[in-house]
Amino acid sequence: MRLLLAALLLLGLSVPAGAQDFPNRPIKILMPLAAGSAVDVVTRIVAEKMGDILGQRLFIENNPGAAGLIGTRAGARAAGDGYTIVAVNDSVVTVLPNMRKDAGYDPRRDFKPITQMVRIHWALIANPAFPAPTMQAFIALAKAKPGTIDFASGGQGSPQHMAMEILMRAADIKLTHVPFRGTTPALNEVVAGHVPVMFAALPTPLPFLPDNRLRVLGTADPTRLPTLPDIPAIAEAGVPGFVFTAWGALLAPASTPDAIVTRLHDAAVAALNDPAVKARLVDLGYDVVGSSPAELKAFLAQDFERMGEVIRSANIKAD
Repeated sequence: MRLLLAALLLLGLSVPAGAQDFPNRPIKILMPLAAGSAVDVVTRIVAEKMGDILGQRLFIENNPGAAGLIGTRAGARAAGDGYTIVAVNDSVVTVLPNMRKDAGYDPRRDFKPITQMVRIHWALIANPAFPAPTMQAFIALAKAKPGTIDFASGGQGSPQHMAMEILMRAADIKLTHVPFRGTTPALNEVVAGHVPVMFAALPTPLPFLPDNRLRVLGTADPTRLPTLPDIPAIAEAGVPGFVFTAWGALLAPASTPDAIVTRLHDAAVAALNDPAVKARLVDLGYDVVGSSPAELKAFLAQDFERMGEVIRSANIKAD
């Protein structure tokens, strides 16, 4: 009996002891999205500061493919030792698992939340040659000619697709979806005028606004954004109550000890609250969050259910 108690005591002490010297080697952040995507940009900024705080380098390994399934699936199956964590946007943990039975992971079961890093502002953008120069004109044209306006997205079930599906339901309009393999080619088609409109995370189109290569019809926050004070929120421009924001978060494999998750969370939040990091992210158009694991867990579950309802209502199927 004494041997059994000793073994159980040692087992109980093994996790905190391991956490005490964590990390003692570099940490890999699996990125299931392409380099240069909104969450990739955020994660690189945050990871650099986290490395200073933890005393070990955090490096990004981009593993895109299948709209984020490949990298997220690999993250769910990684060893739970804290040396492999995952950076995600909301789409890969709220949309894809709802849309695909073969996703290979359940975000509520297969990951432990670390922190929600940022919220990402979104906007409805158009080529300047598009004949509807305002949000009201866009809705009027869409109502007058159902299904004749094309919209671009980064793929079936992508955030750009989901945002437009929500808008179509809220405004009672019908547009035609033109999916591309990623946000960048979709945006390029709108800039070129081959597809007239799309939703985009605000940091993506910002460089195209000063020289009028793109126009913002409306923003997707509840109220106007300080960065674009002259652009109305869609909610005030004909679609009351419309809101669409995306977010980026850090997750750990479900088997990761809580003590290590806490260490990663504390470092991430400290990095996000660093004045230089925070100012840089705000300048790029992000809202810094830095939530607790419990807050992110509840938020993810709520968003998972909300997006599942949209997918079922719109009968959205995987490619």
